[in-house]
Amino acid sequence: MLYITSMWVAGIAQGLMWRAYDQMGFLQYSFVETLVTLHPLYVIRGIGGIFFLAGACVMAYNFYKTIQSKNV
Repeated sequence: MLYITSMWVAGIAQGLMWRAYDQMGFLQYSFVETLVTLHPLYVIRGIGGIFFLAGACVMAYNFYKTIQSKNV
């Protein structure tokens, strides 16, 4: 849920920031301002990705221990 919701919110925020124009017709936010705004969401995405990777490692360990078990 961390990964999905953070990417969803980041996509909406980025789209709205890139569509904002000032009175002279220029983009209201620069690329760097967009990145600074989205940085916390990318950190949350990274945490969600670490949880996903940890779950995959636990699954692989479980498969390994199941295959190596002598109780058939």
